[in-house]
Amino acid sequence: MIVLIKTLQVILALSLLIFIHELGHFTFAKLFGIRVDKFFLFFDAGGFKLFSTKDTKWFARLFPKIAASDTEYGIGWLPLGGYCKICGMIDESLDMDQLKQEPKPWEFRTKKAWKRLLVMAGGVMYNFFFAVIAYSCILGIWGQSYYPNEGNAIYVNDLAYDMGFRNGDRILSFDDYVPENFSSLQADLARRSVHKATVLRGCDTLVLYIDQSMIGAVLNTPGMFDLAVPFTVDSVDISSPNRLLRKGDKVISLNGITVPFFQDSRQVLAELAGTMAEATVLRDADTLTVPVQVDSSGRIGVYLAIPPYSQKEYGFFSSIPEGVKMTFSAIGSYLQDLKLVATPRTQAYKSVGSFIAIGQVFPSAWDWYQFLQIVALLSIMLGVMNLIPIPGLDGGHILFTLFEMLTGRKPSDKFLMVAQMIGMMLLFALMFLAFGNDIGRLLK
Repeated sequence: MIVLIKTLQVILALSLLIFIHELGHFTFAKLFGIRVDKFFLFFDAGGFKLFSTKDTKWFARLFPKIAASDTEYGIGWLPLGGYCKICGMIDESLDMDQLKQEPKPWEFRTKKAWKRLLVMAGGVMYNFFFAVIAYSCILGIWGQSYYPNEGNAIYVNDLAYDMGFRNGDRILSFDDYVPENFSSLQADLARRSVHKATVLRGCDTLVLYIDQSMIGAVLNTPGMFDLAVPFTVDSVDISSPNRLLRKGDKVISLNGITVPFFQDSRQVLAELAGTMAEATVLRDADTLTVPVQVDSSGRIGVYLAIPPYSQKEYGFFSSIPEGVKMTFSAIGSYLQDLKLVATPRTQAYKSVGSFIAIGQVFPSAWDWYQFLQIVALLSIMLGVMNLIPIPGLDGGHILFTLFEMLTGRKPSDKFLMVAQMIGMMLLFALMFLAFGNDIGRLLK
């Protein structure tokens, strides 16, 4: 069931985003009088269609004007996105028959360069615009909540320990950057290619120099910095036998084993399961020894005092500029990610993933908040990826059109066709890398 839910979320998210992207091309094409031959949700590979405004007979009878229009609207059978086929444009269909004919006034190739530029940029523009809408809705409905970095300590994994970080450290800065969001610490460390981290350890301020060869491991090792949670009692469960514990008590050791943070207590409590243990507790200014019963699951029946998090609420109007700000921030972050991927020494290319990796990001149960967060980020990723100046992507078409606008010389159809084929080969190589990475991670 979990696999099914994740699969449906991936199909819905990617279909929605590619539909929006192609709608951007479609809108500007129609605006400038360019004929759009086909607009499809999903791919009609092999010519098989689940629905078509021209081939579905009942639709043609009910809506003859739409069926008779120049554009065929439909739904294919392969749920991996969709496409918009613009008349007179060299695209992934590599349709040379149309280009051998005399140019028509309604074709893409006969329009002025600035119009063609907007048609090609329309998909990216719509992706970014959708991200603004999604982030604005998230902020307007749920607000923004996060654990602030200031005042909170880290609990490290093996990689962070090898890099010099220790449990209880408070990160003050990465180079000259002062992190605000605790959950973004690992991403900030990788994206900014940090050379030194300034931390507060106890009462001492230390500088840790980051080995740049470990940035690749940072990208491929999740959970470097967990939130270090003090073992402080918030309340005692009504069914717990440990009623001697009170709100505000801080457990500092169990049977003489020091537990600076709650994470340290897990293994200790697991080993004490089903026994009576002695907890050393700091209560106000007093240090007490309190007997506690550990149940068979290694728990003592208390609720922890969780560190406070920052919560910001937004109204309808205030959520829009903040949504724009979040979108541009996410674009900048993703550009930094791409820079790392393009730097071989970071080995960031090992983190590139396909549909499998995307599916693992989605929650196992439906959650609108998480779904919108993920879809907004994927929309930005799709937009930024399409701006890469590779033939076959929108960025390649935009690059050639800008060249034409600057030099006054239009690349020949033959050149564009060859460039399109080379671009598609590069894209297939990228897909092969992504699927290979995903399969390798599954095997591990």
